[in-house]
Amino acid sequence: MVITIDFKSFDVKYLDSYRSWYARRVPPAGGEPIGLHLTRAARGVSRAFDDALATAGGSLPVWLVLISLKAQRLPNQRQIAESIGIQGATLTHHLNAMETDGLVTRRRDPTNRRVHVVELTEAGEALFLRLRKAAVAFDRQVRAGLNEEEVASFRRVLDRLHANVGPDER
Repeated sequence: MVITIDFKSFDVKYLDSYRSWYARRVPPAGGEPIGLHLTRAARGVSRAFDDALATAGGSLPVWLVLISLKAQRLPNQRQIAESIGIQGATLTHHLNAMETDGLVTRRRDPTNRRVHVVELTEAGEALFLRLRKAAVAFDRQVRAGLNEEEVASFRRVLDRLHANVGPDER
């Protein structure tokens, strides 16, 4: 069967309306690329989490340092950097600001003078409690409408997506 088109009487406006009709009814295979959808969602959630921490008087880097300090007994800077997944120089920048703000103190380890031990101050403890409260409230907000089975399934999907793109490059 051969279809012929009379180009002299053909109106291109019909192509535009057909393209629009087709796009509304037949999405691309698989819909929007999952990586793009994931990136957009992650950015939105990340911004909202940053805002929640800022409202409580902190930031994500400060929160990560505080969690690391609470999880380890007298950690040194190298251990903190490893647990957070950042370079030592980046951690030093954050610790300098936190020390200036009175949130942490650093002292030399008496058994190894090359190592700095980091400790929370009372102000650091208070900020940790405020940020923990904000993080817990944010987690409740993110989980709204999801049951535990859905959360567990979501975690498995995220783990699979991460595994699909290869090992963690820190």
